[in-house]
Amino acid sequence: MSKKAFVALVTCFNEDETINYAATRAQVRRQVAAGNNIMCAGTNGDFTALTHEEKIRLTEEVVDEVGGRAEVIVNAGMPATFETLQLARAFDRIGVSGIAVITPFFIACTQDGLIRHFSTVADAVETPVYLYDIPARTQNHIEPETALKLSEHGNIAGIKDSGGAQDTLAAYLQVARDVPGFEVYSGPDHLVLWSLQNGAAGCISGLGNAMPDVLAGILSAFNAGDIAEAERQQSIYTAFRTELYALGFPPALVKRALYLQDSSVGASRQPALLPNDEQDAKIREILVRFSVPMPL
Repeated sequence: MSKKAFVALVTCFNEDETINYAATRAQVRRQVAAGNNIMCAGTNGDFTALTHEEKIRLTEEVVDEVGGRAEVIVNAGMPATFETLQLARAFDRIGVSGIAVITPFFIACTQDGLIRHFSTVADAVETPVYLYDIPARTQNHIEPETALKLSEHGNIAGIKDSGGAQDTLAAYLQVARDVPGFEVYSGPDHLVLWSLQNGAAGCISGLGNAMPDVLAGILSAFNAGDIAEAERQQSIYTAFRTELYALGFPPALVKRALYLQDSSVGASRQPALLPNDEQDAKIREILVRFSVPMPL
């Protein structure tokens, strides 16, 4: 079975910070043209800064623009199971390929609490549910043993691992080997090829917003059995990641790098990165050195 690349799509904003749906649709077209699938309303999509209603409309716009040419996963996760359920049911009606559920944030959860949370959501929808682990941002971690228990639920299809630790990813991959049909998608950009080689179903990458063709190149080369080319593309991706992420908060830097390529994506609603001429100059230098297309 061919492995899949998803891009954790940015949400585009106007100058007044309302969502620019036309620009977001343009980013969808760009990713689909490169051969990538879409995840919307995730960490790179500023989901914590979007309203409930905006998430629903954003998903409708993305699904409409994709038009069946690619898969769409959307993140429904919120701190409370109640609101997560409301979003998941709305996304279920829209007809997405999968519903990701990030671990609750701000609230400290037990593993039993996480099992109840995810199971309750999976019980309520027909769309396959994917666990979403990113403990550095949520302070809650899905232990591999918990993932194994949840894999037994008939509507929990897999997990997105954005923890960044190779040993945790390896443990999730072992769950996938033990439970046929349970899919693991890697989030760390430097582990795309490693995860594919070790049984991942694919990846969900934020960096692909800035480098869609390189991300697609890793997957297409791997699926074609050309490991040397996949390694070459991964080395470019990893080096770009290392240099860009050294400048600060990764999602904000990805959005800024994309903004310097195409200003229609707008700034972020998050206060993590304020425009800075010195930092912009560093980002531009990285983009030029890695031959990332820039505006004329």
